[in-house]
Amino acid sequence: MDKPFAITLDPGSSLANRTGSWRTLRPAYSDHLPPCNNACPTGENIQAWLYHAESGRYEDAWRALVRDNPMPAVTGRVCYHPCENACNRGRLDESVSIHAVERFLGDEAIAKGWTFEPPPQRSGKRVLVVGAGPSGLAAAYHLARFGHEVEIREAGPMAGGMMRFGIPKYRLPREVLDAEVRRIEALGVTIRLNAKVDSLLKARDEGGFDAAFVAVGAHLSKRAWVPAGEAARIMDALSVLRGVEMGEKPLLGRRVLVYGGGNTAIDVARTARRLGAEEAVIIYRRTRDRMPAHDSEVQEALDEGVMFRWLSTIKMGTDSAAGETFTIEKMALDDTGFPQPTGEFETIEADSLVLALGQEVDLSLLDDVKGLTLHNGVVKVDAHMMTDCPGIFAGGDMVPSERTVTVALGHGKKAARYIDAWLRGTRVEDTPKHSLASFERLNPWYYTDAPRTVQAELERARRESSFDEVVSGLNADNALFEARRCLSCGNCFECDNCYGVCPDNAVIKLGPGKRFSINLDYCKGCGLCAEECPCGAIDMVPESI
Repeated sequence: MDKPFAITLDPGSSLANRTGSWRTLRPAYSDHLPPCNNACPTGENIQAWLYHAESGRYEDAWRALVRDNPMPAVTGRVCYHPCENACNRGRLDESVSIHAVERFLGDEAIAKGWTFEPPPQRSGKRVLVVGAGPSGLAAAYHLARFGHEVEIREAGPMAGGMMRFGIPKYRLPREVLDAEVRRIEALGVTIRLNAKVDSLLKARDEGGFDAAFVAVGAHLSKRAWVPAGEAARIMDALSVLRGVEMGEKPLLGRRVLVYGGGNTAIDVARTARRLGAEEAVIIYRRTRDRMPAHDSEVQEALDEGVMFRWLSTIKMGTDSAAGETFTIEKMALDDTGFPQPTGEFETIEADSLVLALGQEVDLSLLDDVKGLTLHNGVVKVDAHMMTDCPGIFAGGDMVPSERTVTVALGHGKKAARYIDAWLRGTRVEDTPKHSLASFERLNPWYYTDAPRTVQAELERARRESSFDEVVSGLNADNALFEARRCLSCGNCFECDNCYGVCPDNAVIKLGPGKRFSINLDYCKGCGLCAEECPCGAIDMVPESI
């Protein structure tokens, strides 16, 4: 029988030279936490579903993904993908376009009608969820999978929360959002629309609910007092975006000023261009590098002709026979980066001013809940997402955190785990995380250069005249290619390098999917296998361990 290619020594000689007592280190296969997984706000096992995707098993990939995130077609579009900022591949060429593969899987599921696995036998427990935004929908999804009966009460006429009323259609098509909401409903989740909850305790007790999760979005715009004449047209950003979603056409005029520096300010300015404004100008008191809006959004706005006035603030609006004018004061950053007034003023004409200065949550539904701790307009929760009132949990915009769709989805998932444990009288056993798979553990020599797949975008003319989706998705071929760019950081993918380079034939193949073991009778502890492992899945540990 032919010997495997890696066997170069006669078995007899290998036995004669078996390891002696001088070995101080030995190899040990170990799993490490991929940086993409570690950075994901929903705790997705990104490396696992990319593994299925790179084999073309797209449904398996989608099912692995939705164990943690029920809305991949949404997040593949609107998440700011911190996973990609952490991706080790970015140190080689460019990070894996994880969000693009996730979007492809989400769209594929919608197109092919993939459904969630049916929940287990009902637990007999009922949970009230207030708010049908991303956090509420995620909590309902995971609770339903745990076997609980869930009812969502939503004040608005449609589900989706800020995904619908805060994110324009050119970033998130409504048919995509609706499809993923319907799939959650199909699990048996009840969504009651136009059902505002004025008193949480009353709604909980009258409905016979055993627990409640409160996930009301930040739908109230923060206001700034801008002295202005009675005729000056000043609006808030969320009212504009909500009006557009409801089919209205806000009267913004030919030239629109937007005051603010967040993503909502960017969305309003880009929306104004689509509504016919010839000029949309964002007024921001700091510089671009200090703007809270994500840089990709700023760039897309620039591509669409949105203008920016950096280091500027609105001081006054006036109405005259010549039209509406606004006084702008120039600012300067001090040594700490805080903007300071300069006393230099400029007057510019505009038809309207839209204030995009942040959002707040309406907490009035909690007025009758005694003992809650409120601070800076949000609710204090413990490490289990539970408030100071037992059985009442909160997440999303209602708690101190970054306000993004993916963070909110992660809150819903986390809260559902602890609500389930609270209802059953058990404890959640948190599994310790593996150590991080750093770039320094990798052997990049083994990886081929592979340019990142670029997603196509609409031409500028169509972007400025319609609400068609700006960024296109991947197809099956380039989704496969992009998934294969994953380095499998920190986890063995059975490349056989260790088997091939071992000079003592000490590495034993255990079969597909079973990885390898080390025959310590032959291993000399040279460390060559660990040195040549592409993904850093082998540690050299002291012999005494």
